Amino acid sequence: MKFEELNLAPEIIEAIGYMGYEKASPIQEKAIPAAINGKDLIAVAQTGTGKTAAFTLPILHNIITNKIKGTSTLIITPTRELAMQIDRQIQGFAYFLGINSIAIYGGGDAKEWDQQKAALRDGCEVIVATPGKLLSHLNMSYAKTDKICHLILDEADRMLDMGFVDDINKIISKLPKKRQTLMFSATMPPKIESLARKILVDPEIVTIAISKPSEKIVQEACLVYDGQKIDFINHLVNGEENYKSIIVFSSTKRKVNDIVRGLRNKKYVVEAMSSDLEQSQREEIIRDFTAKKIRIVVATDVMSRGVDIKDIDLVINFDVPSNEEEYVHRIGRTARAGSDGRAVTLVNEADMYNFNNIEKLIEKEVPKIKMPASFGEGPEWSLKGGRSKYGGNTKPRSNSKPSNKPNSTTPKPKPKAKQQETKGGYLKRYKDGLKKKAEEEAAAGKTESSENTAKPDNSEATA
Repeated sequence: MKFEELNLAPEIIEAIGYMGYEKASPIQEKAIPAAINGKDLIAVAQTGTGKTAAFTLPILHNIITNKIKGTSTLIITPTRELAMQIDRQIQGFAYFLGINSIAIYGGGDAKEWDQQKAALRDGCEVIVATPGKLLSHLNMSYAKTDKICHLILDEADRMLDMGFVDDINKIISKLPKKRQTLMFSATMPPKIESLARKILVDPEIVTIAISKPSEKIVQEACLVYDGQKIDFINHLVNGEENYKSIIVFSSTKRKVNDIVRGLRNKKYVVEAMSSDLEQSQREEIIRDFTAKKIRIVVATDVMSRGVDIKDIDLVINFDVPSNEEEYVHRIGRTARAGSDGRAVTLVNEADMYNFNNIEKLIEKEVPKIKMPASFGEGPEWSLKGGRSKYGGNTKPRSNSKPSNKPNSTTPKPKPKAKQQETKGGYLKRYKDGLKKKAEEEAAAGKTESSENTAKPDNSEATA
């Protein structure tokens, strides 16, 4: 579907054309009409589907068609990088519209604080903010929030994972109750459902199935013990392929610096990237990495979403992400804009179960490659040990104590298999919850009506 068919204002269509876009993505095609009509919205879609334009375009449309003045739109996002990226995209669209926006996030100096304060005080039309920094400003009482009629929560699942739920609730308590709320999330776990029921009113529900990794990404997994990982990564990055830009993902900040130390080399630059760095440091690393001054960036999942850098040749997962969708986000940093790329995941004994779940999600068995013989043998692929409490695979211990319980010839009944939730199950639960609530309210109203009707009958009979 072309953007002209979505009933967007002519000025918006002109801006879209200037930026070189013609056809709407599936999430844009479904979300924009609902948002233009003023509906609350839940949109489940992963990064890279065009979701930013799915909420910015209808909001800009509503601002110019309804001639809204002052701060009307608040977009809350989990990271500084994503806030800056959304703000840049809004500025690109709004160049023709006379609409201002600002990104508000932590890590800046006093000058940036004053700029943010002025924007909130003077009524900048669109505010894109991380929860913590925004709340710091709101607590100062100079921010004008009384005219906010659009609230967007972007990557809501990630914000809750990062512990922002209390900040989000505090922010929402300072906003007008009458507003349009749009929630975008890559996944829909129960905690997101709970938040949606609390802040959304009769929402339209849009889901875009998680897209599979690009066919241009050569996906591989290598079975390794933890002590072999650093040496194997050095083997990969110093191989004959001569990769120019490489990202190594780690699930924890603690491991990032250890990996960087293990990869240091006089021939190229290796840098660490995590939320521990100041904003200016992170921006400098991204800038130098984009300019090929840095060859390898070792990062947490802060770089798996919201950072668009072209020509990344190789992505290495130092460990298997516990969230299957995060794997898709990580390896999606390579093979962008039609280029080719390679993604190698290092899988130890404890990560085999989680990696098997990833293969189920992407509906593909990832080839298992072997290390060079000089590294020694790695673990054998096996799921027999089941899932450990840490989410991985465990082997039975050979020195476990014998059981004191007598043997029984009576076989134990097999536990009922947990029914696998089908795709969209969260939406069914959400709708069922709304339906049940409506039925309970209707039943309560009916009971009250019956009691009121019964009272005159009783008094008449007594008389």
